Amino acid sequence: MQSRIMSAVESISNVLIGYLVSVAANIIVLPMFGYNVTISDSFAIGLAFTAISLARSYILRRVFNRF
Repeated sequence: MQSRIMSAVESISNVLIGYLVSVAANIIVLPMFGYNVTISDSFAIGLAFTAISLARSYILRRVFNRF
C-alpha cells in the first residue's frame, strides 16, 4: 500500500509531467494547424489545460468514490 506522502509525490509528478508534455505538444502541434504560438503562449495554454485536467480528475474520482 502506498503512503500518503508517496501518493502526493506521485500526483504532483503526474501533474508536472503532464504540464510539460502539454507545453511541448503546443509548441509542436499548434503550428501544424497554422497557429503561431510563443513559448509564453504555450505555457499559458498548458496551464489552462492542466487546470481543466485536474478538475476533471477530481470530479471523476469523487463520482467513482460515491459508487
